[in-house]
Amino acid sequence: MSDQIQFIVEKLNQEPFRKNYNLITFDSLESVQLLQLLNDVLGEIDPKHAVDIREELPEQTAKRMLSLLGILKYKPPGSVSDLSAFRQGLVTGSKPVIHPVLHWLLQRTSELKKRAYLARFLVKLEVPTDFLQDDTVADINKQYEELMEAFKNLHKECEQLKTSGLSTAEIRRDISAMEEEKDQLIKRVERLKKRVETVQNHQRMLEIARQLRLEKEREESLAQQKQEQKNQLFHAEQRLQRAQLQLKEMHHAVADSKPESLMKKLEEEINFNSYLVTEKIPRELESKKNSVYFLHKVVAEPAMGQSDLDVLEVKINEVNAQMNQLIEKRMMKYEPIDSKFSMYRQQASIISRKKEAKAEELQAAKEEMSSAERQMLQKTNQAQELEGSEMLKGDEFKHYVNKLRSKNTFYKKKRLEIAEITAEYGILQRTEELLKQRHEAVQQQLQAIEDKKGISGYSYTQEELERVSAVKSEMDEMKGRTLDNMSEMVKKLNAMVAEKKASLAPVIKELRQLRQKCQELTQECDEKKIQYDSCAAGLESNRSALEQEVNGLVEECAQEESNYRYVHCMKRNLEIQLQRAKEEMKAYVSPDPQERRKAVREQYTRMILEQENLGKKLREKQKVVRESHGPNMKQMKMWQDFEQLMECKRECFLKQQNQTAIGQVIQEGGKDRLVL
Repeated sequence: MSDQIQFIVEKLNQEPFRKNYNLITFDSLESVQLLQLLNDVLGEIDPKHAVDIREELPEQTAKRMLSLLGILKYKPPGSVSDLSAFRQGLVTGSKPVIHPVLHWLLQRTSELKKRAYLARFLVKLEVPTDFLQDDTVADINKQYEELMEAFKNLHKECEQLKTSGLSTAEIRRDISAMEEEKDQLIKRVERLKKRVETVQNHQRMLEIARQLRLEKEREESLAQQKQEQKNQLFHAEQRLQRAQLQLKEMHHAVADSKPESLMKKLEEEINFNSYLVTEKIPRELESKKNSVYFLHKVVAEPAMGQSDLDVLEVKINEVNAQMNQLIEKRMMKYEPIDSKFSMYRQQASIISRKKEAKAEELQAAKEEMSSAERQMLQKTNQAQELEGSEMLKGDEFKHYVNKLRSKNTFYKKKRLEIAEITAEYGILQRTEELLKQRHEAVQQQLQAIEDKKGISGYSYTQEELERVSAVKSEMDEMKGRTLDNMSEMVKKLNAMVAEKKASLAPVIKELRQLRQKCQELTQECDEKKIQYDSCAAGLESNRSALEQEVNGLVEECAQEESNYRYVHCMKRNLEIQLQRAKEEMKAYVSPDPQERRKAVREQYTRMILEQENLGKKLREKQKVVRESHGPNMKQMKMWQDFEQLMECKRECFLKQQNQTAIGQVIQEGGKDRLVL
């Protein structure tokens, strides 16, 4: 249900609704507002329904919505009784009814728009059979059905053209048609210019219209620029607020600090960043690269079954066992426990682990601080949008100041502790380096002495033997202590068992008696259960029979109710028809000519006479056109010949003029030569 409401809110916040709802505001809408919202969605699907529901009765609104939902083929859940509840909920604006309808409509808006558009032309108008007895009404109805079929075919062709791409020939035909339309428009513009020239001050009026158009375009561009500048101003204000907040934080940070502390802080940040760059990040990057390499390798390999996985698991176990054995051998050879450098190695490893842990904690704290700063910036922006924030006064402000002072002292104390820990860490790090250097020097000297004496590896072997003997003695002591503990534990357990037996003897006697009673009660319970099951089975069969009977009666009641409504509607239709027939009879029999003209029979009689007169006139006009068709065609042919003749004369005249002009030029050139 929450996913459904969230989907509705997201769709309503988008185009073309743009309601700016959230889950709380949408859930707090009243019934009238929900109905208006549903009506707006229906109005987007079918523009005829874009009305204000406050201007019509609730019954009319429900009837209009139900008719459109029926056209759109919405199926409310449930049976016939649920349908009546659905109608009632639609009238009252119930949320359990409106929310599913909105979800269904917003899921398929484009499809429903198309269906509503087609329904305007394809929902057939039912004409009673009594009216179809009239020939005129029957012809009009037949023409209506033919137009509906033609619309279906045209719509199918239109959809096919939309889905299929146009060919070059079709594009050329479209271009030629557009050029013809362009020529027609040019001619029409020329005709309109000729008409406008007869109007007084037409040039001034055209200039004013041109200026009006230019001013409107300029107004639109200025409005767009204004909106863009507003957006830029809003973003600039947000950047200014962030910069002011950062400046304020920097002022607070610098207010109580000294150059030495700032330098120390910068050195700490530089050390931390250098540790991240040189040690932590390269190690993580290398691990990520290895994991990516193994993943690519796994992806490149073919799919494996369960047997292949079992084989790999066995190999992994074997390799792990070999690794453990090698590690033990290496420890026995190269890592003596009693070495004087083992303590320093341990300290160095502990310090490196602490260093990595502290670095991760510091990085997490920085990320948390950045997220808190972002949240604080959002909250400050929201507070400024809500016209400022609440100010502290009197005792509250004093309490706030005291709290800040205590936090400041606590912060300074912790800062001193951090400085001490950092200094100690630096000392330990330097000590570790010195000890490593000394250890390497001593190891080299020892190795050189052993090589010189010809007993290389003697120190490691001696240390390993001492370590093994120490481990063996510890294991022997542990075994002795374990045996003593086990013997003492066995004695204690025997004593506890004897005590428990003595204490449980009377309880066991009572338990035997209770077991006998339990068996008797169990038998009695089984008998009662059998009786209960038989009785329950009989009652269940009676209940199912009664339930079936009730369901049948409910269905019969619903059927009778629908029959009653149908009969009631038919009765109302017959009453309306009877009333119309009485009014028609009254108007037809009335001696008043005005009333008689209102009768349908008189209206149809007049229409028939008008159509007959129109048919006579059209037949006469057709006769005249037929008689004058031959002479008119001859006259048109003569005019075409005359036009061709005049065109030939014009061409001949132009050729003659060109020849005479060329002769004159030649003569003038000859005269010039003679003069020269």
